[in-house]
Amino acid sequence: MKLIVVLCLVAVAVAAPAQKVNYSQDNVQLVRLNNEYLDPGRYKYGFEQTDGQTQDQEGVLINEGREDESIAVTGSFSWVGPDGVLYRVTYKADDNGYQPEIEQGPGGAVPSAVVASLLG
Repeated sequence: MKLIVVLCLVAVAVAAPAQKVNYSQDNVQLVRLNNEYLDPGRYKYGFEQTDGQTQDQEGVLINEGREDESIAVTGSFSWVGPDGVLYRVTYKADDNGYQPEIEQGPGGAVPSAVVASLLG
């Protein structure tokens, strides 16, 4: 259940349209796409777009076959905000919950609405 919540949060954050001065939102292109199932219980996923959006994620099955079996996910996503600042969230999601670390490039602070939406 926690994994579903985490993936929903990531999807919402990544789906938010980024605005950058030097590109057209009508012409965003995919620069990189990786989707690997490494072996049972492990995967890697990632993409990068010309508008500055990126996402990388790796998951691994922990406690396989036990009652507390779950997937531990680590990853990051980034986007360029309307203010031109690059925002990046690095996270870990496991049996201890969603644990994000938020960074921003020069030029601004992380908007409080972003922090509130990521921390619940």
